[in-house]
Amino acid sequence: MSNVLRQQIEEFVSLTDEEFALVLSHFTPKKFKKHQIIIREGEYVHNDYFLLSGLMKVCHIDSEGKEHIVQFGMEHCWITDPQAYHNQTTATLQVDCLEDCDTLFITLHNREKLCRGLQKMEHFFRKQTTASYIQFQRRILCLISCSVKEQYEKLVSNYPGLIQRVPKSLIASFLGVSRETLSRLASA
Repeated sequence: MSNVLRQQIEEFVSLTDEEFALVLSHFTPKKFKKHQIIIREGEYVHNDYFLLSGLMKVCHIDSEGKEHIVQFGMEHCWITDPQAYHNQTTATLQVDCLEDCDTLFITLHNREKLCRGLQKMEHFFRKQTTASYIQFQRRILCLISCSVKEQYEKLVSNYPGLIQRVPKSLIASFLGVSRETLSRLASA
């Protein structure tokens, strides 16, 4: 399974076997069960997770207890509360498993140590973080400028297979619409 991580890294930088062994030594494997919460709002965030298999959601629970899904994480995705992870503060987001998940995680300390020891990884993490930033920017622009139908179409395009893996209520939460509105969109 660690080959999946290597493939992603090598989309940006090439690694020798020795370099990849060094990279892997900074990660820890961790399995999670369906419905397990791995990051809770208000708790400190120590890890960034690379999802080898499974499905997670990143959400914010508002003061009225309503869940707002910010992101879905599928295989080969990085998941954390970025603000809390990089600033070593408490989470404003919650991350939980929608399926059993296999991950590799890296602490901020190990990430910085790895980047100091292997310049290629500094480049990789910069590229990976930039790609995530761009993805969130596209989502925000879509939220403010696209119709709900267009948002749904982009979701289907950006997350192939997601619609079959999660309940419609979660898709509706991601789009910020009612389940009934989503049903009308999906059938149109």
